[in-house]
Amino acid sequence: QLQASGGGLVQPGGSLKLSCTASGGTFNTYTMGWFRQAPGNERVLVSRINWTGGTREYADSVKGRFTISRDNVKKTVYLQMNGLKPEDTAVYYCAADRGLGGRGPTDYEYWGQGTLVTVSS
Repeated sequence: QLQASGGGLVQPGGSLKLSCTASGGTFNTYTMGWFRQAPGNERVLVSRINWTGGTREYADSVKGRFTISRDNVKKTVYLQMNGLKPEDTAVYYCAADRGLGGRGPTDYEYWGQGTLVTVSS
């Protein structure tokens, strides 16, 4: 199971840090991803990180603003979001895959419940 937290209301230019904690399974070997879904839009990949943390990928729209990281001891993956923009408003989901993961939602086996991020003045 994955439990996401950390969403909320923030002004443009502000920061939030999302967390996703896993229970059960061998988290240390999973590829982890953060996706987001805005109303009326598809769920899209924001960032993903491999099991060692040595490989990270970001959507072009968040490069230089968001940072993904993981703590395998705490079984937690983080998404530090800086310089937030109104277009970052969405429900953010964490996801896990026992394999290499991928860029699409169907590439991931396990999902958290989502946490809402609203960027507005």
